[in-house]
Amino acid sequence: MFNTPQNAPEPRDMPAMPPGAPGTGGEGEIHLLDRLSVVYRHRRLVLSIVVLVLVGGIVQTFTTVPRFKATAVVEVGEERPLSSSLRDIEQQFTIQDPEVYMETQQNVLRSRDLARTVVRKLKLQTHYEFQPGADAPSGLRAAFDSVRARITRPLRQLFQKELPRSQIAEAGAPTAGASESPEEAALVTKFLSRLDVQRRPLSRLFNVHFDARDPELAALAANTLADEYVVRNLDLKRTALDNRIKLYETEIQTQSRLIEGYRNVLFEYQSKGGTTELGENILGATIAAFASDATRARTQAVQRKAVYDQLRPVLDNPGFDVTDERIMSTPAIATDPQVMQYQASLQRLQSQKQAEVVAGHGENHPTVRRLNNDTDQTRQQLRNRIVLRAQTARQEYESAIAEANSLERLHTDTRQKAAEAGIAAVQPGFVQNNLRAAEALLGSLTAELQQTKVMANSTENNVRTMDRAEVPAVAYTPNVANNLVIALIAGLVLALGVAFGLDYLDDTIKTPEDITRKLRIPFLGLVPSVRGDKQPILSGPVPHDFGEAYRALRTSLVFTSGGEKTRVIGVTSAQPLEGKTTTACNLAMVLAIGGSRVLLIDADLRRPGVHKALKMNNTVGLSHLLVGQARVREAIQRTSDPNFCVMTAGRTPPNPSELLSSERMRQLIGNLSEGPFDWVIIDTPPVLAVTDAVVVTPMVSGIVFVLGAEMTRRRLAERAVQMVLQTRPRIVGAVLNRVNFDRNKYYYSRYYGYQYKSYYGQHARAADSADSEV
Repeated sequence: MFNTPQNAPEPRDMPAMPPGAPGTGGEGEIHLLDRLSVVYRHRRLVLSIVVLVLVGGIVQTFTTVPRFKATAVVEVGEERPLSSSLRDIEQQFTIQDPEVYMETQQNVLRSRDLARTVVRKLKLQTHYEFQPGADAPSGLRAAFDSVRARITRPLRQLFQKELPRSQIAEAGAPTAGASESPEEAALVTKFLSRLDVQRRPLSRLFNVHFDARDPELAALAANTLADEYVVRNLDLKRTALDNRIKLYETEIQTQSRLIEGYRNVLFEYQSKGGTTELGENILGATIAAFASDATRARTQAVQRKAVYDQLRPVLDNPGFDVTDERIMSTPAIATDPQVMQYQASLQRLQSQKQAEVVAGHGENHPTVRRLNNDTDQTRQQLRNRIVLRAQTARQEYESAIAEANSLERLHTDTRQKAAEAGIAAVQPGFVQNNLRAAEALLGSLTAELQQTKVMANSTENNVRTMDRAEVPAVAYTPNVANNLVIALIAGLVLALGVAFGLDYLDDTIKTPEDITRKLRIPFLGLVPSVRGDKQPILSGPVPHDFGEAYRALRTSLVFTSGGEKTRVIGVTSAQPLEGKTTTACNLAMVLAIGGSRVLLIDADLRRPGVHKALKMNNTVGLSHLLVGQARVREAIQRTSDPNFCVMTAGRTPPNPSELLSSERMRQLIGNLSEGPFDWVIIDTPPVLAVTDAVVVTPMVSGIVFVLGAEMTRRRLAERAVQMVLQTRPRIVGAVLNRVNFDRNKYYYSRYYGYQYKSYYGQHARAADSADSEV
């Protein structure tokens, strides 16, 4: 049968491998090559994903409409203090905390009111970029959005009430104020979505960015916004100074009339023969002091009343609109830092809501509901802040009025006392003192008026445009190099994630290390797969690497099976179709080739396969022997090799488990262990399919566990090994069968050298008739 000469006698007295020896169970370390081998095994999938993502990035890059970004630089200097006589004006414009002041100015640059002014000045409603649908995505993104909309629209219709298309723009736009229509509100929101104001670190400079498809529009919008901010900042100061000039002029006219009246009284008194040289009159001086204080209090009350009158509509209508320009443009509200912060928050929330609505999310969508709640809370906080400022203004006005009335009552009471003491003695001194106080107050007011006019005519602006935006020559997006690098990195990350995810989900036994580390049993060897042959037998034409694998398996089995006279080895697997019968046949053959006397027994009485693999007669076999219908000599068949005998399964009995666990079976194995054979190889059924293998295991000296590479799941293999180990066999070793070296040659390069790997990676070829080893 076999033409290869017998090898030298094999050693028989080698002990079993110790627990710590290589090939035994143990955790071991996970080497970097293990991770690389995962990538190599899925190399086609990894390469496909990387190429697809890279192609998608290229398509997206070259189908995206270029956008340009222009940047203007605005400098915000420190507020220069005004003269000491204008402390109240200084307090109106100077914020004590520089960081709060800079944050306020940044919010002013982002404010909706300033953006509305720019939109009106540039007439953006006529520009093509601000037409409805101008921002619709294009290229690959448009295709993805279309597919996503088709998929998610039925789900949205099931779980929420979707807004009609005609209401999407209106829902995305903020509530229009008194001077802002819904169409203009949408334009302002779109303008703000393209605006970005960033403060340069450790400086007083702000970068005003604006991006657009039209490079000229980007530069024009950035410059216009910066210019309007500079002009508005200066106008705000001049408006406050002009209001103060009007107050001074009104008070000067009042004091001039009082002075003229006092002089007329004195002139009439002198014409009647009186004199004004009365010396010091204490009561008259007191009356004059009260008159001066009352006049100053009335002036302060007039100033407080002007602020209170501006904010009175807030108190008259508690549910006022926070976007009403008549209220929000008042100096007391427009310069409040907290009001600026609330306005910036509202602007951000409205932009986020518009993005959600444009994406097709209706009012019942969780994100839209959350944004609506946050917007309502922010508006209420803004309304509460404005009401607080109005209440403060009212309290300040009422306090000023109360102080003025108190001083006027004191003045009146003092004059009554003077009248009771004698009008002839006190009146001239009283008038004279009032005249002096009025003239002094008039001089002070006149000086203040002149100084305020000078400040109004020469007010310096603390903000300026440092660098004007230039028309960009190169689009900032799409960035071809950056996008391709990102696509490549994203493709690699996605591909590696998929590869390692598949490897994590694939818990089959694939490598010898899986056997030693996870199953914790010794590894005997691996057998390569043979293309196109389900049951490759060494007696036929097989690849050279296939026969070499069984030689290695024979060596491992000899060194681990001890040195008793006859070694009885059971061959089993976890589940069917893993190649246990083929392994048992080839293992018996290769042992016979080595010069040992071998008996192969087919103990798989349910689905016998040894006679089919070896093309032998199955008329009489093990089942006949166990039921007493045949003797041992009749059940054993000889082959062309005198060292190799076979006992087939025989007829399939109705009770295979009972026969295999019977006393006849025990006596048979006991006699064979003392008989003429060096090896007895028993092919048993799969462990998890039936209990026959577990029944036979206690009768044999060792178990060879056959595992199909990338076929048997780890948990099934662990369960099968655990069932076998419960019978406490002396030797248990595993064979990794049907290993595809052509597909996983790099995967197994850790365990075998490059030459061996390449040697095993050859395709199936017929053995040479002259040099065949089998």
